[in-house]
Amino acid sequence: MQKYFSCVNLLSATFSKILVILVLQVQLCLWFCTPTYTEAAKEQLPAAENGTLKFPGLFAFGDSILDTGNNNNLATVAKCNFPPYGRDLVGGIPTGRFGNGKVLSDLIAEGLGIKELLPPYLDPNLQSPDLPTGVCFASGSSGYDPLTPTITGTLSLFKQLELFKEYIVKLTGIIGEERARAIIANSLYLVSAGNNDILISYSLIARKLHYDFPSYAALLVSMASTFLRDLYSLGARRIGVFSTAAVGCSPFDRNRGGLLRECLELELEEAAWFNSQLSSELDYIKTNFTEAKLVFLDIYHPLLDLNQHPHKSGFQVEKFGCCGTGTIGVAVLCNEFSPFTCTDASKYLYWDAVHPTERALRIVASQILKKYINSFF
Repeated sequence: MQKYFSCVNLLSATFSKILVILVLQVQLCLWFCTPTYTEAAKEQLPAAENGTLKFPGLFAFGDSILDTGNNNNLATVAKCNFPPYGRDLVGGIPTGRFGNGKVLSDLIAEGLGIKELLPPYLDPNLQSPDLPTGVCFASGSSGYDPLTPTITGTLSLFKQLELFKEYIVKLTGIIGEERARAIIANSLYLVSAGNNDILISYSLIARKLHYDFPSYAALLVSMASTFLRDLYSLGARRIGVFSTAAVGCSPFDRNRGGLLRECLELELEEAAWFNSQLSSELDYIKTNFTEAKLVFLDIYHPLLDLNQHPHKSGFQVEKFGCCGTGTIGVAVLCNEFSPFTCTDASKYLYWDAVHPTERALRIVASQILKKYINSFF
């Protein structure tokens, strides 16, 4: 590989991202409400995505792409359990999902016919009947790099695994060891991380001075490999590992894309490099764990295509988020008092300055189910 992509203006790139880190350290208290997941209304993906292949449950680990509300009671501002988040969910209830509606873990659970909403494991209202069909351990603003959740005050992947161990004990107590073991072995596991490592941790001068990006990507891949091996040791066998999103194309990143608010090529190249290394590592792990169905799930290219050709899918706005001014509003900066929030999120590719709308994620979920689901069998 050529000497690391190109020289960048380190100070300006770092400064804009540090603003987000500072926001994530401000401690605010905002009201929240959580639904009863077993009573969620039916909202199906198109019939073509509702196949007959069955998993007994679904489990999610990682970051905000999958997080359904685990950050609500954490001492972090990387949370969104307040309006207008969740306004397009049934009842318009903010649940801690980083979007206007369902997130990717919900949509895949829905598309597989498992459940309509994947409950967060840390939800105080979580009910025993919800446990056998799966829960979410993901935590928004987490990552493979241990520094990332330390900066943001969220759940590290190691902590998420500890919660999964706790879950297994609870599940065994409810349905017995034999059934619990079968559920653990045959369920689908989703893992999403790396986005915040690139956006937050690698924006820090200390990280950039210590690692060029290929070296940093190698660190992330090593951490991912350790996590996946640990997950396998706990009984997981059907594991889908997401690429990063199209890092560099979010409205927040486009703030540094000039007057035309273009995607940032450097960050896109970084994400693509990391994704290629992660995919290769998964291939290597599979040679050692022959019982595992370990599948690399590419969401980078589908999201990049939506950014490059939004009108093809009916989106009218891709360079700004729906919430607030659409440029920096995320988490506490996207709230019910934010001015200019759009009335119809379905016209927007992004809900806030970082996270896609439910409609965008539905398109991605549909592609994932069509392209990859048979690989788990």
